[in-house]
Amino acid sequence: MERFVQLHLLTAYPPANLNRDDLGRPKTALVGGAERLRISSQSLKRAWRASDLFQEKLKGHIGTRTKRMGEEIFHRLAHGGIAEKQAREWARQIAAVFGKLKKSKDDGSIESLHIEQLAHFSPEELTAIDALVQRLIKTKEEPSKEDLNLLRERHSAADIALFGRMLADAPRFNTEAACQVAHAITVHRVAVEDDFYTAVDDLNRGEEDVGAGHMGETEFGAGLFYLYLCLDRALLLENLNGDAQLAERTIEALVASAATVAPTGKQNSFASRARASYILCEKGNAQPRSLAVAFLKPVEAGSKGLLANAVQALEDERRRLDSAYGDGDSDAVVMNTLTGQGSLADILAYAKGGLTDG
Repeated sequence: MERFVQLHLLTAYPPANLNRDDLGRPKTALVGGAERLRISSQSLKRAWRASDLFQEKLKGHIGTRTKRMGEEIFHRLAHGGIAEKQAREWARQIAAVFGKLKKSKDDGSIESLHIEQLAHFSPEELTAIDALVQRLIKTKEEPSKEDLNLLRERHSAADIALFGRMLADAPRFNTEAACQVAHAITVHRVAVEDDFYTAVDDLNRGEEDVGAGHMGETEFGAGLFYLYLCLDRALLLENLNGDAQLAERTIEALVASAATVAPTGKQNSFASRARASYILCEKGNAQPRSLAVAFLKPVEAGSKGLLANAVQALEDERRRLDSAYGDGDSDAVVMNTLTGQGSLADILAYAKGGLTDG
């Protein structure tokens, strides 16, 4: 089995603010001495795993990330007839299995039922919690130490298998991520722009009410983004307990989401939906490498256009690296909407092909 799958995507977004910083501006990065728009890997992964495509493809095999599980458990226990004091105490005991509680003592607040950090619960762990809650409601007896053995080393959560999880207080149950996702950056220099807007009050009385009912300002940018991600298929299989069928579905969901799902930031304001115009899919056992170096020098539109020049820069850099190191993938598959070459189906088939060989 060829261990690594590497994807290189070029996706053009119109004016957008897909991923904001703490000031509400589009995130940026200084690359090759030029400012670029940036979409963080966290934003991308969240959009993918929360998408309808991902949810439908991997139904029943997606975890839940939350710090509020104790709150949910408390409400279920209380609804099941457990006295409030007991329900809170038991909910805190169960939540504490998955992380340090936000408050060391229960002060009666909702926050004292929360854990400090987001924890990623696998479907198997959620099932175990549900069974325990039902048993507590039925027996009305405090959970035993054995009852609280809720963490699972082995599970079928595809999103945890892909993106990993860390439980600081229980490292035995950590999962090493099989997929690494780079921050997407524009291949060209950008300038973040300001949009000043006004809104009219629908109940204005003509000439009696002059001016806007509301004024505001938002920042945006547009550009052609390069995204790189690397998937360790051997580790994915291991994380999924050798379930090759589930691993194939996971690869399909990951690749299709990366190609078609946009982050949700400010979509109602900008409708900046986009699909990848170019995808290069490589497989092999050699040490993976990004092709971001192709864009250290900002790409210009020129007479051929920005997309064509970006594709040229990427493919030229790939040939140079393959020639220098001698370990490239001669069978790599390309989808290029500009030239009509290939399709997403071709990319999907290549990415999951030969998963169980060897």
